[in-house]
Amino acid sequence: MAADLANYMTMAVPRYTSYPTAPHFHTGIDADTYASWLAQLDADAPVSLYLHVPFCRQICWYCGCNMKLVGDREEPLRDYVDVLDREIALVAGALPARLKVSHIHWGGGTPTVLSGDDLAKVMATLHRHFDVRGDAEVAIECDPRTFDAAKANALGALGFNRASFGVQEFDPRVQAAINRIQPPAMVAAAVEALTAAGIERINFDLIYGLPHQTTEMLLDTVAQCLGLGPSRIALFGYAHVPWAAKRQRMIAAEALPGASERFQQAERAAEALVAGGMVAVGMDHFAFPDDPLAKAVRTRRLRRNFQGYTTDEATTLIGMGSTSIGRTPFGYVQNASETGAWARAITEGRLAVAKGVCLSEDDVLRGRAIEELMCFGTLDMDDLARRFEAQQDWADDALAFLRPLEADGLVTIDHGRVTVTSAGRPFVRIIASSFDRYITRGPCRHSAAV
Repeated sequence: MAADLANYMTMAVPRYTSYPTAPHFHTGIDADTYASWLAQLDADAPVSLYLHVPFCRQICWYCGCNMKLVGDREEPLRDYVDVLDREIALVAGALPARLKVSHIHWGGGTPTVLSGDDLAKVMATLHRHFDVRGDAEVAIECDPRTFDAAKANALGALGFNRASFGVQEFDPRVQAAINRIQPPAMVAAAVEALTAAGIERINFDLIYGLPHQTTEMLLDTVAQCLGLGPSRIALFGYAHVPWAAKRQRMIAAEALPGASERFQQAERAAEALVAGGMVAVGMDHFAFPDDPLAKAVRTRRLRRNFQGYTTDEATTLIGMGSTSIGRTPFGYVQNASETGAWARAITEGRLAVAKGVCLSEDDVLRGRAIEELMCFGTLDMDDLARRFEAQQDWADDALAFLRPLEADGLVTIDHGRVTVTSAGRPFVRIIASSFDRYITRGPCRHSAAV
């Protein structure tokens, strides 16, 4: 790779699952602000729900998520479910009506640490307060190390229709280095259990850039995953941020692949997934052509939110549980990350919002520009200006940033249309950042672009 392109690989930029991004949320957005936003929602428009469960049975050293080790204890889980139940009712009470729901996503942590009875309790509460559409996608993140046929059957009975597994990497040395031991047979058994329970939409997450990982290891993992028949695969770069995720200090920095090796891993794995019949979706997702995600690319209905690339077109995402993030047409909110603070607020009858950000007209415009580049690799700046009634010079700062990238072959700019080239696709986050007016405002630290 040319030296000028190699410089882009280590640039630190956001993943753009929101705009403005989470580091720019502030405490000026509180429970009263959020309650007023909820009250103003369109009563006829569907919403999406996100439920966060911050508990895991074991600690994975690569993980940067907000989680708490629960081990074999059950009481913290039951207590959490009780408060989550109350939060659902509290949020529903702030809404203008009983709203329709088009997507439900359970994340964490590991949501499947909850028992079947606890999952049933929360799902019943959701159905009591919301009108969950019959065609709603109901998804949950799973850990194959703590998964069995009984849990799969419980999920099938509760109406879940998509499940995702963090495969990461099958090589035993890499698994030992990240403290996540899960042989291929374990993942295969989990997939078989889900399929038997009627849940056939299964996602895998893979990670490149892990300690001791080589391109050959990752390609072998890709081949094994394709053999298990998932409908979608996400390929993420490991973000080594030990200043933010202290558990990552257990991973020796010298064991991590260098920037060039990371880039090769990402490129070769993407090529293998496409060769296996999958379609590239955005910068890091892959799906088979008949999957709704692949269809959304073709029809330009693909969206991006905190779950990554999605077919979810709802303009409101209601987050519940500690640290969960939600979005309304008016702005973003994030719940208290510490479970005790979150629980105290809900128990006292207050929404547990800790921070957020109000969206300006410029934020919405630039957020849409970033999303279109992240989803489709193209952006018609003039058309976007017309749609948002923006000044014609709204993108001048972005164009100034993009000209050197155009010279390096990462984008083309023609009559107001920005197009990401095949060489630029791995660097789409950098390209999208040209429209980010917040990125230089403060000491925010992000992961490497590739």
